[in-house]
Amino acid sequence: MRACLWVMLALALWSCDEMNHQPRYDSAEASTLFADGKSLQAPPDGTVARDAAALDAALTRRPPMTAALLARGRDRFQIYCVPCHDASGYGRGTVPARGFPQPPSFHSDRLRGAPSHYVVDVITNGYGVMFSYADRVAPADRWAIASYIRALQLSQNADAAELSSEDLAALDATGTGIATDAEVAR
Repeated sequence: MRACLWVMLALALWSCDEMNHQPRYDSAEASTLFADGKSLQAPPDGTVARDAAALDAALTRRPPMTAALLARGRDRFQIYCVPCHDASGYGRGTVPARGFPQPPSFHSDRLRGAPSHYVVDVITNGYGVMFSYADRVAPADRWAIASYIRALQLSQNADAAELSSEDLAALDATGTGIATDAEVAR
């Protein structure tokens, strides 16, 4: 009886080896498996990715503005955006310096007036010569980058009259050359 069991076990193991020798196809290779002769098949109409609803929700819900969101946006901006847009967002990064088309400045009137979801949409779908970063940048990070770009725009286009006297004194102490209206009038 034991000998019969061992023989059956050996046969079962031998038959499993066929799984190691199945036909394998490259994505563009012809195949006899499907009627159209292609090994790469399009998904059926109406197919939705499992995480599509969660991704769509993350793209439509703007997170609340926090220091952590800006810090994350700065980090992601330096990784993905600085090569083309430069650290201050004027579009003079190292990529355009080597002959590629220069991206628009984030400080132009058009982009200062654009809503934040426009920036998220451009990161998601691309625009002009910029390709989509949807496969590289998570939806939450797209919002973080958009928030950081808003902070960059404010930093480059702030009106000195809106600053408190303490902030003006701090800027003056750093030697940035920012003068108040009273100093300009002298």
